[in-house]
Amino acid sequence: MGDPKKPRKKWQSPKHPWIKERLLREIELMGRYGLRNKKEIWKAETMARKVRHRARALLALPPAIREAEEKSLLHRLIQLGVLPENATLDDVLGLTAEHFLERRLQTIVYKKGLARTPYEARQLIVHGHIAIGGRRVRSPGYLVKKDEEDLVDYAPTSPYFKKRLEAAQQA
Repeated sequence: MGDPKKPRKKWQSPKHPWIKERLLREIELMGRYGLRNKKEIWKAETMARKVRHRARALLALPPAIREAEEKSLLHRLIQLGVLPENATLDDVLGLTAEHFLERRLQTIVYKKGLARTPYEARQLIVHGHIAIGGRRVRSPGYLVKKDEEDLVDYAPTSPYFKKRLEAAQQA
């Protein structure tokens, strides 16, 4: 069963970590998304790899069995916002780590303009200034679903929320 205080690893490190192109790409991704370390990139790569693997396994199944599982996989990825509405199983095979990094709360907060930089977005989240639907979320790696994206805002108890209210009243 395992020790509940030591959860299973959610990522797989690269087999060849010292390839120059990989190092440069990882550093560029860390800067663009404001990541703390490369493990966060590896988590996204592992998620993309697992989804692509499941899609390849579904393509190998007979069409009668494949339909229900294909529908559930596509629905989950569309709901997450990684794929567009009219996506097919071939689109799943094109998923990369960037698709999942775009759905992180840290990236959404930065893109919505709640923070000036991705690093500031991370700090606002960790310090408890960001909420989704009024519920505080303190994990920058939280994957925001498509229907939750509009609910991302400052927490009601945050001083940033109060500043925004005062600015709106003065305008």
